[in-house]
Amino acid sequence: MKPVVAIIGKPNVGKSTFFNYLIGERRAIVEDTPGVTRDRIYGESNWRGKHFTLIDTGGIEEKSEDVIAKQMKVQAELAIEMADIILFMTDVKTGITSTDIDIALMLKKAKKEVVLVCNKVDDFQKFQNDIYEFYNLGIGEPQPISSANCKGIGDLLDVIYEKLPDNCEEDNEEYVKVAVIGKPNVGKSSLINKILGEDRLIVSDIAGTTRDAIDSKYENEFGKYVFIDTAGLRRHSKIEEKIEKYSILRTSLAIERSDVCLLMIDAKEGVTEQDTKIAGEAHEAGKGIIIVINKWDEIEKENGTLENYKNEVYTKLAYLRYAPILFISAKTGQRVEKIFNLINTVNENNSIRISTSTLNELLAEAVSMVQPPTDKGRRLKIFYMTQVSTKPPTFVVFVNSKKLFHFSYERYLVNKLRQEFNFEGTPIRVLVRERNDNED
Repeated sequence: MKPVVAIIGKPNVGKSTFFNYLIGERRAIVEDTPGVTRDRIYGESNWRGKHFTLIDTGGIEEKSEDVIAKQMKVQAELAIEMADIILFMTDVKTGITSTDIDIALMLKKAKKEVVLVCNKVDDFQKFQNDIYEFYNLGIGEPQPISSANCKGIGDLLDVIYEKLPDNCEEDNEEYVKVAVIGKPNVGKSSLINKILGEDRLIVSDIAGTTRDAIDSKYENEFGKYVFIDTAGLRRHSKIEEKIEKYSILRTSLAIERSDVCLLMIDAKEGVTEQDTKIAGEAHEAGKGIIIVINKWDEIEKENGTLENYKNEVYTKLAYLRYAPILFISAKTGQRVEKIFNLINTVNENNSIRISTSTLNELLAEAVSMVQPPTDKGRRLKIFYMTQVSTKPPTFVVFVNSKKLFHFSYERYLVNKLRQEFNFEGTPIRVLVRERNDNED
């Protein structure tokens, strides 16, 4: 997982302006009003080849009795807990405040790497003596910057760079990383406990018990795995606690760093709106996906029950028809052992690479069987296809007109790829590039 850098400080010190600058887009709301950033906002950044996840936080108001301010403080505390490096941002123009002192004490107790940042230093000579004042916080040497005017940021990033670990996953590269995702109380922790053979994770009937993503390494005759248990994703309208929004961030990060996602669905409830949103996130991330129907032992069965249930799942999750479905009981262990072969198959399929010559043989056959569409007398020409990446398998198709390359013909080609090369459990992406008929 990429190192996490969290920006902490009282309201209105310029955290969001700095955040937007580092991620290269205006994602955080910037306004000259304290408390604008209430929820967790995160993005990706890098410096001199080291990549890291950056978290913008709402301002901490230590003495405030306001409910929202208290929730923002909880959010910031959770970000501190998650972070590898903390940027403690202060405002040189207001000097040290009582809130700064309280935050400094909180950070000392956290025992994390902290970089003290003095923002709004528009003129380094003018504010030199004011910067010295911040040594009194006992956090270390203050780094002067002006995020609004992009001054001193390179020097600050150099300091962060020295504290960042090298971008490596230790020995995790040989492990298949499996994120267990799904809505709350569907049995994610119970499944991992059954696999591990021990009560490694807390299991309860209270939805939302797991707030953080927890990694568990496991090795058996099928291979080496890292199982990532995640907080259940709720519908946004149901999220009242800011902590749960933070859990969604953790789940999103878990999906991002996984190879395969086990999408768990409660057999008694069937596919819900929440399930479709969670599935959509894993699909859009290009991850290998296995649909796991849990609590199957609690369903009354008759002839055709299993096939009818499969059809219903694929009807509601039409874009996941490539994903295999496994019916299990995490409680009794029924069919849990079948998960490993599926994980291995899906992970391999997500990593398949096909030579350009083989692809174009398939393309020629597909075009001869079903002619490309025409519009107003002009026919779509497909010059060639090549694979440009894996995880997920991504193909570029060169054509004479993007407009003529209808979605239905793209779906036809994707189906031909699946028939020929399987690709069970993995999404396929097709990018279309336009080229003139007379181009070499």
